[in-house]
Amino acid sequence: MGLCELVAVASGAATATSAGTWYLTITAPPGTPPNWVFAPVWTALYAMVGIAAWLVWRRPGHRPALRIWGWHLLVNSLWTPAFFGLRSITLGMVVISVLLVAIVLTMRAFSKLSGLAVAMMVPYFAWTCYATYLNAGFFWLNVVR
Repeated sequence: MGLCELVAVASGAATATSAGTWYLTITAPPGTPPNWVFAPVWTALYAMVGIAAWLVWRRPGHRPALRIWGWHLLVNSLWTPAFFGLRSITLGMVVISVLLVAIVLTMRAFSKLSGLAVAMMVPYFAWTCYATYLNAGFFWLNVVR
């Protein structure tokens, strides 16, 4: 769980540089929540992802699944620097698309060891789908148009 929360803190730091400036100047897609929603939601989701990994870690044969989980967490940690740090909506779209695939692969690997771990990942997957919609909306409204 500590590793997940470390990613959350690092993401928050990367977001802080652009959230109050650049982000406010780009056109947001319909359904974009207020900025204050993101920190508590992501904090809770990172905790659930950490608990899911802990549940898997307790099972024999957990190494391959946790290796995939680690790669997924690395991809997750790249989205905020891409989108907010580099202010690249396009690169953010690429990273979040890879992240969705990585989450599915992680859930698939976890399913062989713990159904509860998979259930803990479902809200994270759903929120990342929503975040992908938002990123795609930002892309459409600010890059394509």
